[in-house]
Amino acid sequence: MIKPNTHYSELKSSYLFYNIAQKTKAYTDIHPDAHLLRLGIGDVTLPLCDTVIKALHSAVDDQAQKETFQGYMPECGADFFKQAVQSYYKRRSVSLSEDEIFVSSGASDELGDILDLFDDDNTVLIIEPAYPAYVDANIIAGHRIIHLPSDISDDFAPYPDESIDADIIYLCSPNNPTGATFTKEKLAQWVKYANERSAVIIFDAAYEAFIEDEEIPHSIFEIDGSRTCAIEISSLSKTAGFTGTRCGYTVIPMELERAGMKFNSMWVRSRTTKTNGVSYILQRGAAAVFTDEGIAQIKKNIEIYKSNAKVIMSALEKCGIRYCGGKNAPYIWLECPDDLESWELFSLLLEKAQIVGTPGAGFGKCGERYFRLSMFGDVSDTAEAARRIEALFKAE
Repeated sequence: MIKPNTHYSELKSSYLFYNIAQKTKAYTDIHPDAHLLRLGIGDVTLPLCDTVIKALHSAVDDQAQKETFQGYMPECGADFFKQAVQSYYKRRSVSLSEDEIFVSSGASDELGDILDLFDDDNTVLIIEPAYPAYVDANIIAGHRIIHLPSDISDDFAPYPDESIDADIIYLCSPNNPTGATFTKEKLAQWVKYANERSAVIIFDAAYEAFIEDEEIPHSIFEIDGSRTCAIEISSLSKTAGFTGTRCGYTVIPMELERAGMKFNSMWVRSRTTKTNGVSYILQRGAAAVFTDEGIAQIKKNIEIYKSNAKVIMSALEKCGIRYCGGKNAPYIWLECPDDLESWELFSLLLEKAQIVGTPGAGFGKCGERYFRLSMFGDVSDTAEAARRIEALFKAE
């Protein structure tokens, strides 16, 4: 008799963003003419930059000519893509070999797939509040999960707890959902903690392009000792608007080894066994992101999203609502006003202001009584959302 993966039965009955979508649909069914101000799911609204579009068009033209046509790509990534990522890291004084860089179809896919490298007999440390996929992917994999709580007192970026032993550690900086960042000193403590325990850090750097403070590392590989304990997963979804285009990359150092097995070699085998790589067209577009022109153009888009954040932060400050994030990250994590629970605030904002946000309870127990707003929305909609937040909560 077939034995299904019974760990699926341990998952919560509905995924956070599915739940939000259902509640939003119920509202729009009753109010079909309502214009919702969507500050919930972190989907971008600005188009791909000109440099990327030109590269994509050029790659499509390549596929129309026998001399430039490309079939199967190398499963781990084309040389031109790896070299582009390599040059990007050099800007941060991080030296990588091409063989340490792997193309992916985006961070979300990779965060789940990467667990193939680990036996099911492992303990995972996840800092709460946390991106729900970290928890769900590890439940499916059958891992034991330890939740390390964080709160506003430690800026939602805690130091390691020396009393806890873990095999796999998730760090996300800038963080989703809190917008928190880890300083170089804090990251160094986590690297030390991981190396002392022979643990592996999975470092989610999907939002690194939003960092503006020079003292905040963009990559864990800016930290001494990280090459023996870390895997870095990044994405072009938020950096360059690739949410619908799908491309990212993963970095696995050659030095990362446990029980005589090299994780880099294991990941080569995984990718060559389970994938046919990412298309030539998408890799050409993605490589263009890392050119001087591409970096300059995506920076302009990121500044627009950051201006959205400033508008919302100003409204929250006028209302006396505490928050974090917004400066080095595209998310604002706010305390629910008036002692509301997070789903109560969701309903209030939807019903009274037609604003869609994300309840903090969906990111774990530590997220209750907090709420996430995304800065990826339309500029005019974001300004209107700020005005409505002020109207709801500003004290007379």
